[in-house]
Formats: sequence, structure tokens, C-alpha cells
Amino acid sequence: MSAASAPPPAGSAGLRLVGLTALVMVAFAANSVLNRMALEGGAGASSFALIRLISGAALLGLLVSLRGEARALRPTRAVWPGVATLTLYILGFSFAYRTLPAGIGALILFGGVQITMFAGAVLAREPLPPLRILGATIAFAGLAWLMGPGAERPDPLGAALMLAAALGWGLFSLIGRKRGAPLQTMSASFLWSVPLGALAFAFWPDATDLRGVILAVIAGAVTSGLGYALWYTVLPQLRAATAAVVQLTVPIIAMASGMLFLAEPLTLRFVLSALLVLGGVALSLRAR
Repeated sequence: MSAASAPPPAGSAGLRLVGLTALVMVAFAANSVLNRMALEGGAGASSFALIRLISGAALLGLLVSLRGEARALRPTRAVWPGVATLTLYILGFSFAYRTLPAGIGALILFGGVQITMFAGAVLAREPLPPLRILGATIAFAGLAWLMGPGAERPDPLGAALMLAAALGWGLFSLIGRKRGAPLQTMSASFLWSVPLGALAFAFWPDATDLRGVILAVIAGAVTSGLGYALWYTVLPQLRAATAAVVQLTVPIIAMASGMLFLAEPLTLRFVLSALLVLGGVALSLRAR
């Protein structure tokens, strides 16, 4: 049975899916916080992206090798779409955060991801119940209102880079839903993205410090490598439209983390927007 036609899991299986999905969303939000912390501390965007790719590839490659599946890391034709889209996401993400505030960057990223994955759902002729469409609309409206009147206008180049990252992540997620063996697939994608990251560093060299290296390693090995491998495990159990809406919680988690770790202020707009986003996600997840 395909992921698109699979019925929603029930009972303990359903609760496990919700828990794993929530854990992945926290990891995604942590990537934004780690990236912003590193760049604000003086790390370079291209060096951060390269270290992130190398550390993710190293840890995932080690796990695959320990399982005796190192042959899965070979550069087969099926690997390259994932390599291209993963590289586009990581490079666009790192360079965009040089100029974008956290909230606006997250809104552009996951708004773009939602559009990409909903387009994928339409092209795949997945059913889109009215309740799921309504939930997605409410969730996106909550994010748009959070960055509405009075918000800082995004830097055009930063916004374009984050849109490119959104396209890369959306396509990468759609590809991941159709592939088996999530750990092997993610490991190969990270491994063969490293040369592309090194090429970007050669064109735009920069420097980083020990703090930036540590943050990049955490972002690569833990919140990216393991987080994305887990996402690949969860994705086949989610419809594309549902996966798109769920990811709209990430900007809210990222902004809450920014308040905790970067001393960003708590505002009434944030609280009300969070309620809209989470309520919209709940509606979408209830759709059958």
C-alpha cells in the first residue's frame, strides 16, 4: 500500500507517529537557532554549511557502516536528486540567515515548503479534503499575521536564498516519501553533497571560530543528520499535504527557542499567532 493511500495510524501507533513528528519539528527548529547563533558569533555561512554537511555525512556514514550496509553509500543514479535538493536547501539556508531575522526567515522557508509540497500533492492527485485545506489556510494565515504590519521587510537577496532553500527542502521531502531505507538514503545524500558544499566554499571562502565549528557539528550530526533520517522514516506515513502543514509549526518552535536562547522578547502577537498555527495544524491532521 502506498503512502498516499495508507489510512491514518490508530491507537499507540498513531501516538508514536505524532511523537516522532513532533521530535523532528523540534530538530528542524534547532537548525535555525544553531545557524543564527553561529553567524551572529562571527562564523561564515559557507564554512558553517560545509562543516554541517561533513559532520552529518560522517555520523550517518558510520551508522550505515556499523550496520554492514556501506554499499548503500555508492553514488547511484537514484541518489542524485536527493543530493541536489539537500545541497540547495543547506546552502540557501546558511546564506539567507546572514541577513534575515529568524521569524521572517522561518516564515519564508516553511511557507515555501508548504507551497512546494501542496503542489506535489496536487500533481500526485492526492485527496485534499476541505478541512485539510482550511487548516492549512489558517496555519499559514497565523504565520503571515505574525510577520504582518510593523514587521521588518526582508532583505531581497536573503528572501530569494531562503525561497531557494524552501524549494530544495520541499522537493527533498517529496523525494524522501518515495524512497525506502531512510538511513541509507540520507547517508548517501549527505555524503555526496559534501563535494558540492566544498565547491561553494571554494567560491565564497570565509572563516569560523571554535564555537562556530561546534554549533555546525551539532547541526550536521544531530539535528540534521539524525533528524532528517527520522523525518524520512516518518514521511511515508504522512500525506504530502499533511507533511507540509505540520512543518508550519517549526517557525513557532524556532521563535520560542530564540526567546529562550537568544533573549528575544515574548509578544502577544506571537502567542496569538502560535494558537492560529497550532489550531490550523490540528484541523488539517483531523481531515480524512
